[in-house]
Amino acid sequence: MRPSLSRAILRPQVLAVSIAMLLPALAFAEEAETADTGVPDAVSLDQVVVTAQKRATNLQETPISVSVVDAEALKDRSAISLASFADGSVPSLRVTPFATRSSALNIGIRGIGASGDANQPARDAGVGIYVDGVFLGRAQGLGTMLYDVERIEVLKGPQGTLFGRNTEGGAVSIVTRQPSGEFGGSFNAGVSNYSGYNSGLHLDLPKVGDVSFKIDAVQAKRGGTTDNPMRGEQDFNSYDKRGARLSALWQPGENFSALYAYDRSYDGTTPYHTQVLVAGPYLSPLQQAGASDDRRDSSIIGGPQEENIGRTWGHLLNLDWTLSDNLTLKSISSYRELEQGQFDMGLVDAISTYSGAGTPFARYSLAQVYQHQYSQEFQLIGNTSQVQYMAGAFYYHETAGDNAQTPNMLLWGPGGNSYTLNPATNPLDLSNVRIDRASKAWTDSLGIFGQATWTPASLERLHLTAGGRYTRDDKNGILYTVNGAGTDLAFDDSWRRFDPMLNIAYDLGQDTLLYARYSTGFKAGGANSRSTTYTAFDPEEVTAFELGLKTQFWNNRARLNLALFDSKIKDKQMDFTLPFDPNSGETRTTMVTTNALNEGESRGAELEFNIMPLDNLSFSFNHAYTDIDALTANDPFGAGVEVTVQPLLAPKNASSAAIDYWIPFSNMSSLKFHIDGNWSDGFYTSEYDQTLTDSSFVVNARIALVDVPLASDGATLDLSLWSRNLLDEEHLFYKLNNAALGQTGIFNDPRTYGLDLTVHF
Repeated sequence: MRPSLSRAILRPQVLAVSIAMLLPALAFAEEAETADTGVPDAVSLDQVVVTAQKRATNLQETPISVSVVDAEALKDRSAISLASFADGSVPSLRVTPFATRSSALNIGIRGIGASGDANQPARDAGVGIYVDGVFLGRAQGLGTMLYDVERIEVLKGPQGTLFGRNTEGGAVSIVTRQPSGEFGGSFNAGVSNYSGYNSGLHLDLPKVGDVSFKIDAVQAKRGGTTDNPMRGEQDFNSYDKRGARLSALWQPGENFSALYAYDRSYDGTTPYHTQVLVAGPYLSPLQQAGASDDRRDSSIIGGPQEENIGRTWGHLLNLDWTLSDNLTLKSISSYRELEQGQFDMGLVDAISTYSGAGTPFARYSLAQVYQHQYSQEFQLIGNTSQVQYMAGAFYYHETAGDNAQTPNMLLWGPGGNSYTLNPATNPLDLSNVRIDRASKAWTDSLGIFGQATWTPASLERLHLTAGGRYTRDDKNGILYTVNGAGTDLAFDDSWRRFDPMLNIAYDLGQDTLLYARYSTGFKAGGANSRSTTYTAFDPEEVTAFELGLKTQFWNNRARLNLALFDSKIKDKQMDFTLPFDPNSGETRTTMVTTNALNEGESRGAELEFNIMPLDNLSFSFNHAYTDIDALTANDPFGAGVEVTVQPLLAPKNASSAAIDYWIPFSNMSSLKFHIDGNWSDGFYTSEYDQTLTDSSFVVNARIALVDVPLASDGATLDLSLWSRNLLDEEHLFYKLNNAALGQTGIFNDPRTYGLDLTVHF
């Protein structure tokens, strides 16, 4: 069985040469197809089906820039969660942890959508994450393990019409496998370095009456990659992930189906370690002696540390009625909850200033986030002889809250060369630790949307699409604790807007599509719970133009997709933080979010190319070029001084390339070789400390013996050896400069490798 190709790309210096070489190949391919004898070629790319327009369509016939990562590509890259996309395997998509905390993910597409602080109950992200059509409202919970995924679609550019609020940068749609009604499935187990191990069960049960059942259970655990020198305490950058999903599909007839699913997950992680690269004057002699610009295997200072434990659970009910041959009604209902503890000692080296013997230090950042949400969406999908249309309505309610505590866990010894536990805070008793801040927020959002595509009978190659969405957002919140004192700070605001979309597509040939698209999107307004005023800020808006070409040629052996985009960014939400105070060694509740004064622009190009020159050999590359403007805003901590701020998570060039090669054997098994390389320019990760991260080049590889027959009933065995960051490359994906502290940063994961075994039955 040969899987669909994953997408990949080359470095920018190779890109121009590759396109130049590709042009004569395109011409040759057209000549070859013209002279075709009519005998089909056995060597061809698999078709890719997407639901980017809320109905199943061929990727090559969908006039929007979409990258698709299927189940085989996830396996090849040893990806276990959305956090695995931090390697840059989809170049337009940037995924980073929130500072040291992998318990919350910061996500951007085309340099749009990311925020500086993901711990904000009254603040939203600008890239929508969906699982089986259900929107996930918080950055927390996104690092949980993926279940039995069929594909992940990355929709680039504003998706405000069909997907709604918080999709100004784009959307990531995760589609899982539904119950099949036939007995079968797989079991896998594996081991890896850093004391890692994993297992999984995906079981389809035989249909009982009209109901099909499916069970998915997954688990992965790994020790830390940076040692904590305090004996008996957790190391940095470990994880313990597990989850289960039960689903049932009821199909009483051909015209109706109901899918119910319940999932529950556990995600325990320890923070990344923030390393001292260049020591500042306020650090201790111990810290200054341990400063290094190479990745350390151990923290300089050890401290008490426990896992950040996140728990999510939820219910899904998807109904599908076929009302007639040309009309379908769909309903997507969901209720979800999450609890996320964020216990962070990752900054123990970086912000632990020396103030004399016996003084407390080593701030333990303890944050609790909780949320529940429910949503309801209706879709009416139909078509006539010339028009495909859909209309729908969406309602979303969310309640979210957080708090923060920051006890100092250690005491400095004489001269700053040693330390001991702080008896005032050890053992840790949260009931005796002051709550520095606490807030709660409520959101109600209503959307009404529609879209129609007209293909004139007199010109069947032309497809004209128009759509729009009306959204009403109501949001209010209370910030009832600031710096340990009770307050009556609150906000209550609402916003209305209409997001239009226009698309003109034309079939240049049977396998070539040219399109032009105009679309808008927005990130909801809100308030910052780290501030002392809790003043509301307005939504952030994006208006985008996109010109694209999609073509498949050489008897479907090759596929080329190009997209050019130009986006206007208005009212960008920007964070400002009070400068670090070396006397206190920390700052608390000192962040303000405001809207930018000027408009910005993000323009660029994306290229995806896949080719299968020979049976069992495939190559792909993908490149994203993004040129995005800096913006200006008044610094509320700088007497209103106008400052320039660079965009976040926006590398100018990012690339990925992959090669897959299969060696088939006579017993129907195969030996598969996969290697991918992912390169990126540096980018900014903080608005209040504008320091460019390192460029990066991460290589992943996998060798797998697959489909080895085990029994006459069709059971087979897969055995694979894999590695992420095969070359053990080091780069800083987060970097900060401070006059008092010096330069600090967070390194990427070191090389990991393992052995997996999977039985299919």
